[in-house]
Amino acid sequence: MKRRNFVKQIAGASTLAMVNGLLLPSFIGKKQRHITILHTNDTHSHIDPFKANHNQYANKGGVAKRATIIEQIRKENKNTLLLDAGDIFQGTPYFNYFGGELEFKLMSMLKYDVATIGNHDFDNSIDGLYKQLPNANFDFVSANYDFKNTVLDTHVKPYKIIIKDGIKIGIFGLGIDLLGLVDKKMYKETRYLNPIEITQDITNELKDEKKCDLIICLSHLGYYYKSNPDKISDLNLAKATKNIDLIIGGHTHTFLPKPTIIRNIEDKNTLVNQVGAYGINLGKIDFYFDENNIKTATGTTILV
Repeated sequence: MKRRNFVKQIAGASTLAMVNGLLLPSFIGKKQRHITILHTNDTHSHIDPFKANHNQYANKGGVAKRATIIEQIRKENKNTLLLDAGDIFQGTPYFNYFGGELEFKLMSMLKYDVATIGNHDFDNSIDGLYKQLPNANFDFVSANYDFKNTVLDTHVKPYKIIIKDGIKIGIFGLGIDLLGLVDKKMYKETRYLNPIEITQDITNELKDEKKCDLIICLSHLGYYYKSNPDKISDLNLAKATKNIDLIIGGHTHTFLPKPTIIRNIEDKNTLVNQVGAYGINLGKIDFYFDENNIKTATGTTILV
């Protein structure tokens, strides 16, 4: 991506703010601390850009171009996190041939910090996923998959806490119900736990016990299901819980131009974002903390 086009897209970012749960114009003060969250979802083994003759995504995407954008943003703000909301595997011959090795190695080169697990990440079975973990120099989080009695037990944590510029950031993961979606033999004795109940417990722990300043959920539940509005989704999760500042979603391949703002169970704002699929877009959310630790946020989607 040319620098001119990149700057133009950043300049067109939507502005959101969260101050005690209210939507207000954002501002950037001299004493503010700045945390940048970059994120992807449902990259589905797309390593190369789409071909020039593709009818929808011509020349878009590609890990190399994503790396260039990420490197530039990190130069602008060293307090940057790179996250993924699952379905890293399955979609191109790269996965069929290498079984996920290439995807994890490239994500490690891009210095991803944390990812969660999508349903397609079991496509080579839970044993195949486990086999590739040594190639991933980043952490996997999933709070509602109970991996006891499986090879992933102890290898996937419910959450991870990262501190950037004195800001304590709690990141937890949620996965979709695998029953009926993935062959049982592929995920074996993995147990699916209720995402809302788990979220209530996890966010209380992160907020009250761990004293996190920013709480992020990496979700592979899906953005929303029009045909089944009551099905658990990112929007329904945001409405039914508290303490989450940002839900980074996946699974439904929803292309959002900017984050959605949802009022949570305490009538405070939660941001929900998802950037489609195949590495075509990169999500960018900027959080600003003033001297009183009150946070504001801006959000945009960057075309790769």
